[in-house]
Amino acid sequence: MAQLSLRGIKKQFKNTAVLHGIDLEIGDRELVVFVGPSGCGKSTLLRLIAGLDPISGGEFVLNGKLMNDVPPSRRGIAMVFQSYALYPHMDVYENMAFGARLMGLDKAEVESRIAEASRMLRLDELLKRKPRELSGGQRQRVAIGRALVRKPAVFLLDEPLSNLDAALRSDVRLEIAKLHRDIGGTMIYVTHDQVEAMTLADKIVVMNTGRIEQVGSPRELYEKPANTFVATFIGSPRMTLVNVTRQGNRLSVVDGGSLVIDRLPDGDSFKLGLRPDAVNLHRGSEVAGLHAQVVYTEYLGDNAYVYVRLNDGTLLAARTGPNEVYPPDAAVRVTLNPDAAHFFSAEDGRRLTP
Repeated sequence: MAQLSLRGIKKQFKNTAVLHGIDLEIGDRELVVFVGPSGCGKSTLLRLIAGLDPISGGEFVLNGKLMNDVPPSRRGIAMVFQSYALYPHMDVYENMAFGARLMGLDKAEVESRIAEASRMLRLDELLKRKPRELSGGQRQRVAIGRALVRKPAVFLLDEPLSNLDAALRSDVRLEIAKLHRDIGGTMIYVTHDQVEAMTLADKIVVMNTGRIEQVGSPRELYEKPANTFVATFIGSPRMTLVNVTRQGNRLSVVDGGSLVIDRLPDGDSFKLGLRPDAVNLHRGSEVAGLHAQVVYTEYLGDNAYVYVRLNDGTLLAARTGPNEVYPPDAAVRVTLNPDAAHFFSAEDGRRLTP
């Protein structure tokens, strides 16, 4: 069992504040993913939880016990690093056994734990190999296995897939998801890749400049982003924000046509948020809608994304069928599914409700 409470966590390096009062509750057996752009503080927060860096302010409580001054080795937490951090002169077995032996476990218990971890991670045939004889994906599995044999209360994973190619990332991501189901532990996973976050997480924590922007399930963050930062960070291709002005139930773009939407938030000026699946394209100029010009098309096999530029310069993505052809520079009209539209304040970016 592992329940974590972060209460007003702050981190400062000399005169530079990195975290500005993080409040977060993580439940037992949850897989929580920290996401955000580079420099937002997600890896720093992970290191504070692990005890690798001291906390400048606030409290970290694990299972009801204050952990601020507890050394890393006594926290019951294991961390998997981006760089694998394997001992090059040890084979896979010795790398996995090293941490367990430091815990004072007897030989039989160490062997039992390694056998269990090797079975889960499909490392049985690699135990006598040195790290230099392994692929990147195999090294990452060894690093995960080394953490697994310690049977910690909490697993911390700091961008473990960033050094792998696309195919390996997909494979190892599935292994991590299966591992979480099998062992039932609490996992905290740091990544800048929102696709990893969406596919792995029970709960996503979106961070920006040392603060939490929103916490919720992948579906909550995708369908109801709290502000424009979350809206444009979660989802691929990203949500487009269009500056519009309102006249009754008609929304207009500067020199670029208009749309009629029955249910709108209060106010005369706000940002209209559109994901690709909310956008419809129409050839020619007969259909009423926003005026646009095709820029290019991304063909993905089962579907395609057509990028068009509105008259005010905004680049907008629309998801289309794979056989729909829109040549570059073609004039099109843009309409949308009103139920899939998002609205945000033009002043502070917060979500507005129709």
